[in-house]
Amino acid sequence: MGERGRLRLQPDEAPATAPSADELLRRVAAGDETAFASLYDLVAGPVLGLATRVLRNHAQAEEVAQEVLVEVWRKATRYEPERGSALSWVLTIAHRRAVDRVRSHQAGADREERAGLMDVRRPFDEVTESTLAGLEQQRVRQCLAALTDLQRESIVLAYYNGYTYPEVAEVLQVAPGTVKTRIRDGLIRLRDCLGVDR
Repeated sequence: MGERGRLRLQPDEAPATAPSADELLRRVAAGDETAFASLYDLVAGPVLGLATRVLRNHAQAEEVAQEVLVEVWRKATRYEPERGSALSWVLTIAHRRAVDRVRSHQAGADREERAGLMDVRRPFDEVTESTLAGLEQQRVRQCLAALTDLQRESIVLAYYNGYTYPEVAEVLQVAPGTVKTRIRDGLIRLRDCLGVDR
């Protein structure tokens, strides 16, 4: 390129240098929002990259990165330059947050697993269940006993033995229409006796 294509600096002009992360963080600590925007642009990529490596889930990493940058804004006054660079400080916060998220997720998964195991080890109360089932059976037997012989026999054959209406009629030696009527009337009486709502 010739002289025309080169950018010329005047002797008293020096190239503008961007402020360092340390300088930006000091300004953020003083409440400078513009400095925070510049610091954000400088550290957001490394923070997201670190969070993604730790979490191995991009959506979770984005959440953690956002939390980290909010924390940087709120706690910028706690930065101590003598203990390390601003970028190291921010990445330390990011690493801690990401590890906390992993631990929290793992603790939740462990709790769910323990709860699942507890349910398997301690299922329903068998004594109560068997007692209630026994009482229910006794009540059904009492209500069946209150039916006429033809109603009771028809219902037992159809519902407990699995016979069809024609088979019940054949066993009881009555007309199929009579069986249907007896079963219907018997079921209505059973429903009323057991107190079942329609």
